Amino acid sequence: MEKQTYFYGTGRRKTAVARVKVMPGTGAIIINGTPFEELFTRLELRRRITQPLVATESLGKYNIVAKVEGGGISAQGGAVSHGIARALAQIDEKAKEVLRKSGLLTRDSRCKERKKPGLKRARKAPQYTKR
Repeated sequence: MEKQTYFYGTGRRKTAVARVKVMPGTGAIIINGTPFEELFTRLELRRRITQPLVATESLGKYNIVAKVEGGGISAQGGAVSHGIARALAQIDEKAKEVLRKSGLLTRDSRCKERKKPGLKRARKAPQYTKR
């Protein structure tokens, strides 16, 4: 039986799901077959994705390959970050405490509220007129 060459983490945010593989390497981050700089053009999203690596001081140590689907661009960034954090927690037990303190292992459970009958959206009611 061969030794495991990568660590796996599943990240979720809203309706986005990211399957993340973290393996020793030079620090390349590939998401859906493209470098993450091309996919995530906003600096804030790039920072969110690399946040678990910065927190554990392992920015150039691992290559990351992720497949992400569902949700919007922001939710996908959050899902990838969550997946990376979970994989890093598997790699190093000390990193788990750091990631937990930073709030990177906690799944953000906020999602869209369902539409209610008689309303236009979850809470927006039709305009009221007296006559």
